[in-house]
Amino acid sequence: MTARSPDALPARGLRFLLARRPVLLRLTAWSVLETGQTFLIGYGPARALDDGFLRGRADVGLVWLAVTGIGVLLGAYGTARIYAAVAALVEPLRDRLVRRVVARGVRTGDAGSLSGLTQQVEIARDTFAGLVMVSRSFVVTAVGALAGLFTLAPPLLLVVGPPLAAGVALFAATLRPLARRQETFLLADEALAGDLGTVCPGLRDITATGAEAHIAAGTGERVEAELRAARALAHWGVLRVVSLTIGGQLPIVLLLAAAPWLLSHGVTAGALVGALAYVTQSLLPALRNLIHGLGTSGSRLTVVLRRLTRPDPPRTALSSHLAKSGADAGTPRPATTAHFTNTTDAETPRTTRSPSRPQNGPGAETPPAFSLTSVTFAYGPASTPVVQDLDLALPRGAHLAVVGPSGAGKSTLTALVAGLLTPSRGTVRVGGHPVPGPEAAAGRVLIPQEAYVFGGTLAENLAYLRPDPVPEEELLAAAEAVGLTPLAGRLGGLGARVDPTALSAGERQLVALARAWLSHAPLALLDEATCHLDPGTEERAERAFAARPGGTLVVVAHRISSARRAGRVLVMDGRNTAYGGHEELMRSCALYRDLVGSWAPAPARRGSEPALALRDAYRVDAVAGPGLAGDGRHVVAHRPVGQVQAPGDLRDGGTLGREG
Repeated sequence: MTARSPDALPARGLRFLLARRPVLLRLTAWSVLETGQTFLIGYGPARALDDGFLRGRADVGLVWLAVTGIGVLLGAYGTARIYAAVAALVEPLRDRLVRRVVARGVRTGDAGSLSGLTQQVEIARDTFAGLVMVSRSFVVTAVGALAGLFTLAPPLLLVVGPPLAAGVALFAATLRPLARRQETFLLADEALAGDLGTVCPGLRDITATGAEAHIAAGTGERVEAELRAARALAHWGVLRVVSLTIGGQLPIVLLLAAAPWLLSHGVTAGALVGALAYVTQSLLPALRNLIHGLGTSGSRLTVVLRRLTRPDPPRTALSSHLAKSGADAGTPRPATTAHFTNTTDAETPRTTRSPSRPQNGPGAETPPAFSLTSVTFAYGPASTPVVQDLDLALPRGAHLAVVGPSGAGKSTLTALVAGLLTPSRGTVRVGGHPVPGPEAAAGRVLIPQEAYVFGGTLAENLAYLRPDPVPEEELLAAAEAVGLTPLAGRLGGLGARVDPTALSAGERQLVALARAWLSHAPLALLDEATCHLDPGTEERAERAFAARPGGTLVVVAHRISSARRAGRVLVMDGRNTAYGGHEELMRSCALYRDLVGSWAPAPARRGSEPALALRDAYRVDAVAGPGLAGDGRHVVAHRPVGQVQAPGDLRDGGTLGREG
């Protein structure tokens, strides 16, 4: 199935059916038995009354009822055979869709292939089978019932036929707009579900960043869109009820109302009873199934088929790499999803302009690894900017450490460079390419604090960001570079299957670091990606990234050792920024000196005497005061309630009296 346009679906469906004419003929042949069953449902009781019971011949009446029962049994046998014929018609469609989904997933690395293969293909198969059964059943029932009415008494057709035709015609006229509105509602519902799936896990971060209004506005738009779609669908859904009323229920009323006229024109009592049986037992249920089946399942099948048969994107080397690596910022891939926990504080003043740095190379011919020009970003229209008027250019091959208190915008900065966030004002470029954009996305790799590992082999995890198969030598070199070799040995080698739940947070970070080290992206963004590693392993991983040929490294530091190893340090806080080397900032930046001092080891405690007088009956003082040594490892709430800093940014090791 080569997709060209949504309007081509009916034509392609017709070609699919015509190519399976033998199956359709078999389906029609077995339907004849079901048509006979429908014919006898009204005709048999009518003859039993007119020729048997009303004339005092009970034996004749019982014979006609027995014939009707045999017809029902034969119809049931035919229905059973029909299911096999429908399977022969439906399974080739499923196989064709599976081949297309798998082929597209292999060629382009489509992120939706898994859902398409495990869910959408099955929906298409089941829905198509249901539509075939419903449509066939209505046609068979209508033919059998109308033939029975004509055989019993032609005037019965004048009463039943017109409202039935009017109901079917009304439903057919509303089928296309109803399907469009059903599709709109399904898409709106999926968009809302996807938005809530992103928003709900991050409610704490949304509150912490003051982005409630911004997020509420976006979610509210999706809620309103689904509400509008639901209302439009309900309005058109009323016409389904009208169609069913006219085509299936009005004939019953007309038969009863016209009974005197029919009886006066030669219609017998048995024929009238048979007509009521046709309408109530055959036509009304068949019409109800047709309306509900085509009205709901038909549009659902259309949505699924359009997605499964949509055209493949143009094939280029860049698109192949992006499809495999998930580097496009518009595609939510777990390996590059940042978690902004406690990265901002709505009540803290934010960044002002920092001094820009000259671009690398004589005459600025070579674009920098990334650049920010007058970049401002806030998490909501009423929120204080997290980054404000920031200018920064990092040369290729540089090693930058980003430091600052919690909430200063460090993770926000990496998300802006990665294209996961869009600045309110200003421009961001990676390798000279605008962000967001496919070229910029292919030039960077972001490793978040919460590393993503999936349940494949270790080799598959490491090669996830590479478009082509990776030689084993490269995989081993990456493992050795970042310190993953001991873990690989414990797991059983590169071919061992990985259970993500059995790995510690640090082990998952090692896997993600090796994966990023193997990627082709020259710019590596480590957003506290080594926070769960010991200092020695962290140093080894950072040096490995810094030594990559042509590579540029940006580290959101949580230890002073990371800042010392970097050639450049960016200090971010709520008032201004500072940029330079470690020694330079130690002389010129009071905040940096304060941060370096807070990262020093805690002074040794002498004895076990308390630092403060104990003032309550349980010998515990509830309020820390000057002179009480900081923990050095744990989170300490020393700001107002709700503003708790992460351990990496606490000024540990000093006294709480110096925390301000």
